[in-house]
Amino acid sequence: MNGKLRKDCDSIVSESIKAVLPDTAVSKALKPFHHENGKVILVAAGKAAWQMANAAIETLGSVDDGIVITKYDHVKGEIPGLTCCEAGHPVPDENSFAATRKALKLVENLKPEDHVLFLLSGGGSALFEEPLISGEELQDITKQLLACGADITEINTIRKRLSAVKGGKFAKRCEPAQVFSIVLSDILGDPLDMIASGPAYPDSTTCEDALAIARKYDLRLSEEAEKLLHEETPKKLDNVTTLITGSVRELCAAAANQAEKLGYEPMILTDQLNCEAREAGSFLASILRTHVKDGRKIAVIAGGETVVHLTGKGKGGRNQEIALAASIGISGMKNACVFSVGSDGTDGPTDAAGGYADGDTMMELKEKGLDVFEVLHDNDAYHALEKTGGLLITGPTGTNVNDVAVALLD
Repeated sequence: MNGKLRKDCDSIVSESIKAVLPDTAVSKALKPFHHENGKVILVAAGKAAWQMANAAIETLGSVDDGIVITKYDHVKGEIPGLTCCEAGHPVPDENSFAATRKALKLVENLKPEDHVLFLLSGGGSALFEEPLISGEELQDITKQLLACGADITEINTIRKRLSAVKGGKFAKRCEPAQVFSIVLSDILGDPLDMIASGPAYPDSTTCEDALAIARKYDLRLSEEAEKLLHEETPKKLDNVTTLITGSVRELCAAAANQAEKLGYEPMILTDQLNCEAREAGSFLASILRTHVKDGRKIAVIAGGETVVHLTGKGKGGRNQEIALAASIGISGMKNACVFSVGSDGTDGPTDAAGGYADGDTMMELKEKGLDVFEVLHDNDAYHALEKTGGLLITGPTGTNVNDVAVALLD
């Protein structure tokens, strides 16, 4: 492993994530929030829920009641006046359902002068859920969509219709109270109806869209679930004000800024990356091969969210797969590396935020008896990168604004 490149990698990852933590953004977003009369109920859901709720309480001082629903191991301590719950992600579990029922109880029988402060971040689709079908079937449908490589927009289009809170339905449950929603975006282009499946935003998708996705991936659906796909979601909400506080654009800009401080010439290719993880890794490697003889010190940056089509039963995530796939193209290059990281600190069902590979990675794996192509086919990037020191582990970060992949040429 190239020690200098790995050190630069760690520096870029650290500074990029630090730049998109929601604390300052939430405090700023709360400036127009006025609540002279009535109660204030806080509901925070998503991977960044604890961080957002903590910032809100520090800004407001207190609320009348509230709940935080986040991923396991993401609660960093007690928050005065709030109940903190941890639940399943990316597949919802019974704790997701139980916590959501508590949230719905809090917003029952509110009055027009009351306010619901709704803090939403990525991951909310699994964490904030009251299913209209059995929990077992919802979990099965979610697993089917993840395994076949469906993107987040397709997954959420289906989940909205199987839920009592998604697709604007939570805001309807809050009526006649006003909902002030602060959103940390984790979806390309910041579509408010898709972030965490839009619990407090009118739904732009249609029944026809949902049925087309079900046909595209040949989903196994019960008669009850099939019927729900034919039921339309709210298209207009009069009790909601929404503000976006962060996005993948800021993550890419922060990566570029830190790379420049380290002496690299940064190039942001896109903040709309949306393809197979292996294709993204191969593409970034090909760019480095193009410029290897230029004599330039460059950092190529791409933000977004790739997908993984499961072909094996290994352990890994999309960011780890990007890095491992890139190791093929940069093999033997002593001055090149590719790394990719999820801003939330978790990549797939692993404790790693992402992965790192350089020109030595493929040979190191070969020396350990591993073939990169076989590893990729088995979707086992985690164990391979673990053997080369290529796992990027940050722990839960408290934010969630998609992923950033960086290719460095020293």
